[in-house]
Amino acid sequence: MLTIKILGSGCANCKRLEQEVRAALENTNIPFEVVKVTDYTDIVAYNVMATPGLVINETLVSAGRIPKRPQIVEWAQQFAAS
Repeated sequence: MLTIKILGSGCANCKRLEQEVRAALENTNIPFEVVKVTDYTDIVAYNVMATPGLVINETLVSAGRIPKRPQIVEWAQQFAAS
């Protein structure tokens, strides 16, 4: 199972990123869980300078933007295969 973390304070872009992740992965056979990380200290630990941040299995894959759904699926497939 993939652990997907949304890093951010809970702003509109953070919420939108979570929606995009769920929408991108809902029709895949990849099991996943979404965890919201809102504590500033925890966010900084991932070396994120701009939110929202997207972490898959403890690897930062995106920060400061909302990636497109195909990119999210591609990352999820790469991590699911490893």
